Order: sequence, then structure tokens, then C-alpha cells
Amino acid sequence: MIKRYPTKQISVGNVKVGGDADISVQSMTFTDTRDVEATLDQLRKLYFAGADIVRLAVLDKEAAHALKEIKKEAPMPIIADIHFNYRLALIAAEHVDAIRINPGNIGSKDRIKEVVNACKQRNLPIRIGVNVGSLEEQFENKYGRTSKAMIESALYNIKLLEDLDFTDIKVSLKASDIARTVEAYSGLRPLVNYPFHLGVTEAGTSFHSTIKSSIALGKLLLDGIGDTLRISITGELEEEIKVGRAILKNLGLKQDGVNIISCPTCGRLQSDLKNAVKIIEEKTKHITAPLNISVMGCAVNALGEAKEADVAIAFGKNSGLIIKKGEIVAKLPENKLVDRFMLEVDETIKELG
Repeated sequence: MIKRYPTKQISVGNVKVGGDADISVQSMTFTDTRDVEATLDQLRKLYFAGADIVRLAVLDKEAAHALKEIKKEAPMPIIADIHFNYRLALIAAEHVDAIRINPGNIGSKDRIKEVVNACKQRNLPIRIGVNVGSLEEQFENKYGRTSKAMIESALYNIKLLEDLDFTDIKVSLKASDIARTVEAYSGLRPLVNYPFHLGVTEAGTSFHSTIKSSIALGKLLLDGIGDTLRISITGELEEEIKVGRAILKNLGLKQDGVNIISCPTCGRLQSDLKNAVKIIEEKTKHITAPLNISVMGCAVNALGEAKEADVAIAFGKNSGLIIKKGEIVAKLPENKLVDRFMLEVDETIKELG
């Protein structure tokens, strides 16, 4: 059991972040926010993929005002992503569930105070977004582009808000590499009690981002660090949600759908295991109940590995086994295995309630 750091709980719309709340999975639209219908279409796709919260870029006043119409139909809480122009934050605050800023690049303390007051009036949290690529000059000059600079920047920006009696804060400290990301989050965690938004920024394509994010976020989450997360993938939003939820599921932090256990290919195989796993994945992708499924390519590992599964299927030469809770329930010709397997899966789901 992973013991999470105790943190202050905030609310992003109807989603709780921090404290004892489930770890939420986020993404960010890449549409032009001024295009309301295109943005809503992307939000709906993310919703059905399982996104809990989504961030939208606000580049100008037209985009800020478009948030009003988007919010009316958005299927999940939305966050306005603001850089430099505090006036955009003031407009956006009327229509969203949270604001993401870097207080250090918003400008004077008076401007920060205006943003804070707008958020206070509407009970909106602020996410302080520290990124190694956009550190304040004083920290980069003193520490370089290091995790230490990121931590000092976060503490500085947190104090700016605390001095204005604002504590509905969430913090992110993102770098494009694993080491600085882990060092920054781990270093800041004992110093503040605010919830953390985890992520490796500019992580690349699906392949590269999945590897980087799994290592960095997996390490942090195993250490009890993290309250919400985003997997940053170039151009594949639904994949971001899929990977994020899978990381949480495989760490035991989310009971979410089917977990498929399948053996690697080897010389003992007497069936097309790769295709078999594909078929089982397709037939079980709709299942939301927490279920461990085992797909094996021979009898050698079947019984031992299947003890960890609710339902298992083991393919042999022209025939195979169906195993439930470690017990063989059927031996059938290969062409009848999958149908019987799915019957046992459906029965197990009913038993789970």
C-alpha cells in the first residue's frame, strides 16, 4: 500500500485534488480556444477517454471570452492557462474552474493581487506552474537550470500568493528530463503542504513520453508524491489519458478496468498469442470493473500465473484451458475458447457486484 503525503485539499470544479481524493488525470486541448465547437469536440473526446480535468490555452481576449460558451457545455472542469497577461486571467476567471499562472511572469504585485482577488471572489484555485524552460532570471542566474532553481522559484511564487492570504494553491515543477523532474518534486514536497500536479514537460511522442513519464511519475507516486497528473504527449490527447490511468492502475492507485497479464513470446508457443491478446483486449476494452485477466500461450505457465488472475485463458496446440481463480473450469478446442472465456468474464463481473 502506497502512503501518500498528506496535503491540503482543493476543488477544481467538482473534482477534489489533494487530501484523500483520488489522483486525477488531466490533459490540455490543442485547438484554438477561440473555435468553440472544435474545442468542445476535443473536450468530449477527452471526457470519454476518462479525463478528469482539462486545461485550455488562453492567448488573447477573444479566447478568454470564448471560455464562457465553452464552460456551458464542457463535460468536465476546465482550467485557463495564462502566461504574462494578467488581464486575460481576470476575464477567464469569470468562466473557468481554476487558473494556471506563473505569478513571477504576471508582472507587478498589484497585478498578481488583482488575479488573486478575482479567484477569491469565485473560489477558484490557482495552479503555480514552474517550468525549467521559463524560470525567473534571478533563480536561473543563481542556480542555473537546476531542480534547486525550480524549488526556489516555486517557494517564491507560493509566498507571493500566501502574502495575499491566498492558499487554494496547486503546484507543478516540470522539466523535460526525468532527473530534474523527480529532484524538484521530491525536494519541494517536505517544504509545503499544497497538492502537486505531476508531469514531465515536452516529453515527446507517445513512445518517448510513455517511458519518461512512467519512470518519473512512477517513482514519485511510489514515494507518495502527487495528487493529479498529466502525461505530455505530442499530438495524442486520448493517449495521454490512457497512459496516465494505466500508470495509476498498475501502481494500485486506481481500480479501473481490465488489467491484462500475458506471457512473452517464446519457443514453447503453439498458437498465435499476439493475435489472441489483441482479440481479448478488444473484447474487454469496454469493461470498467477492476478485473485481472491472464492470457497465456502454453500450459507451462498457465496454472501458476493464473492464480493471480480472476479469469485466465491458456492457448495450446489447437486447444486450451479456461481457468477461474486458479481452477481449471474448461478444456476446449481453440475455436471455442474465447466465447467461453468471455462468458466467465461476464459471470465474474456479476459476482463482483
